[in-house]
Amino acid sequence: MSLVYSFIIPVYNRPDEIAELLESFRKQDTDLLVEIVIVEDGSSLSSEEVVKNYQKDLDISYYTKENSGPGDSRNYGMKRAKGNYFIILDSDCILPEQYVSIINSSLTNSYVDCFGGPDAADASFTRIQKAINYVMTSLLTTGGIRGGKKQINKFQPRSFNMGLSRKAFEESNGFGDIHPGEDPDLILRLWKLGFKTRLLPEAFVYHKRRISWSKFYTQVHKFGLVRPILNKWHPDSSKITYWFPTLFILGFICSALLAVFGFVYPYFCYTLYILAVFIHSTYLNKSMLVGLYSVFAMFIQFYGYGMAFLKSTILVSWMGKLPRKRFPKLFFK
Repeated sequence: MSLVYSFIIPVYNRPDEIAELLESFRKQDTDLLVEIVIVEDGSSLSSEEVVKNYQKDLDISYYTKENSGPGDSRNYGMKRAKGNYFIILDSDCILPEQYVSIINSSLTNSYVDCFGGPDAADASFTRIQKAINYVMTSLLTTGGIRGGKKQINKFQPRSFNMGLSRKAFEESNGFGDIHPGEDPDLILRLWKLGFKTRLLPEAFVYHKRRISWSKFYTQVHKFGLVRPILNKWHPDSSKITYWFPTLFILGFICSALLAVFGFVYPYFCYTLYILAVFIHSTYLNKSMLVGLYSVFAMFIQFYGYGMAFLKSTILVSWMGKLPRKRFPKLFFK
């Protein structure tokens, strides 16, 4: 089967990001023709003029619609795309020059109906962006689940950097209306349908993520609320490791209280862990300030996710509350 690629990119009020992403398309090291489908999801800041500046060099299809969330916008784009293989990106990504050629080579040599690639921080990113990227990808904080090589053949792709065949899209009906959480929900349904997924370690993107502490907190808080809902929908996907951020925060509070009464060993263990995060991030990012920011980001991540996970578990899993009624803001209509 000859693969024809369509890139699906929903955008919401981010014309500057789209300009950077399209510029990275123009710099690709291959002349392989690809379609770029941009779906404006009810934006008040239009990307239309930015798109026009690149249409002479790139094959871009541009659509506008009412706001219905990123999952539905990706489905909207895939239904209108010309290709038989979709590559889904977030608008805040930048592609390395070899991105398209790496994907084409990988899928040509070893086809899979769904793949995911890791993300990285570009040298131009701010210190906050580098710190957030560290805690979202590091073995010390997320266990490397967003790009670890141990996950190569049983990987859960994320839609900031995901490939999906037309066949897989049509049989699964694409993304659901929950957000965040639409990515793992889709992957778990694909596995039940018999489709395979794989990590392509070399197919990374530069991912800007959230650019402020408050936005990062909001993001991880929502992740924590969503996970128990996914566990209820897909019981086989539940893991004890999802409790780690909750237990970390509760344990840290207990260790601090115990230290007041002279029992310092638990607090000492936490101090060693925090020091490990600081040293590791400092080494990787060549910056002590990024190392300090990474410690702060780690606490935001664990507190935001952990407390939200506990709240959602109590309400959804233990008390049987209906997710759509209890957390309506997690669902698009």
